[in-house]
Amino acid sequence: MRIKTCIQAAMIAATLTFAACNSSKNVVKDKPVASNSAELISKVVGQAQQHTTYFGSKLKFSVEVGKQQLSVSGNLRMKRDDVIRLQLNALGLVEAARLEFTRDSVLIMDRINKQYIKAPYGDVDFLRDSGINFHMLQSLFWNELFQPGRTDVDVSRFAVTAQNGDDATINFEETETTGARSRMAYSWLVSAATGSIRKALVEYDGRSHGNTKLNWEYGDFKEVKSKPFPCDMQVLLSTPKKEIKLGMKLSSFNNDSDWETRTRVSRRYTQVDVDEILRRVMAL
Repeated sequence: MRIKTCIQAAMIAATLTFAACNSSKNVVKDKPVASNSAELISKVVGQAQQHTTYFGSKLKFSVEVGKQQLSVSGNLRMKRDDVIRLQLNALGLVEAARLEFTRDSVLIMDRINKQYIKAPYGDVDFLRDSGINFHMLQSLFWNELFQPGRTDVDVSRFAVTAQNGDDATINFEETETTGARSRMAYSWLVSAATGSIRKALVEYDGRSHGNTKLNWEYGDFKEVKSKPFPCDMQVLLSTPKKEIKLGMKLSSFNNDSDWETRTRVSRRYTQVDVDEILRRVMAL
């Protein structure tokens, strides 16, 4: 795949994944499982890497959008409560694209064509309207439960709605300020034995426009500071018009803190209008 197509596919994966992240309505209608619900939810919360500040790894990144397929190497770097950065390399040597998500803004850089977009979450329509924020993205990357609109988790708002052997389903259903049921809903498939999250599911009831679903699956767990962390993340985004498959395989974990947590954009780069570039990317 040409470098330009490689960058475009990566940007599609990033932008569409975020567009669907908060796009959902849960179809699970089971009643909460009464026995040991609070204990299991507390176990899942306890598996979070709360005491890990820095996390880094080598990355094998793949994306499939329609007939377009991409597989590149790169790096993932994260600092808890501060930044998530994906660096994607062309031909395994040259950094071609950088995706950087901080608490306040999104930065997408096309290093080959020296273009970039940087904007607050609230200035990007689909992020603002769907309620996507840094905390939700961080929780998905770190394999943790999240509660929309909060940076912590109120265990009482979650419920175990089904359990079959080691498989248990935890649900959180958001209620709007009007008291009506939200069009968004969230669920997690977890291991009852270990408390590890195997899948996060976010669904959106699009009503007249159709439903959108995001499946974020985790596998190949390795130990990081005595807690399991997934080396394999597979993301499937289903919309009424498209299906996007995104894969991230991690290796060579590290806790390196010797790196700049903010990318400085050179004056040689041209900033592109957010809405314009998103419309162009989405139309590919």
